[in-house]
Amino acid sequence: MRSGPSGFAYTVRGAEVVITHHGARAGLLRGAKAAAFLDAVESADPQMLMAKATGNYRHGNERTAKQHPRNAG
Repeated sequence: MRSGPSGFAYTVRGAEVVITHHGARAGLLRGAKAAAFLDAVESADPQMLMAKATGNYRHGNERTAKQHPRNAG
């Protein structure tokens, strides 16, 4: 079961989409990118789309973190 976005939110302001993360502005989409985002957010995971749009996605340390003893279980 999917829950809502954790920490991310977006607001449509005219032709712009403002993406915030925990209340701070994380990104601004305009024009074609904003339109594509709004089309995709209806059918895909909003959390993933907002993370990708702001660049806060896949930093390369996911495998290392998964293998850490703290996360083993």
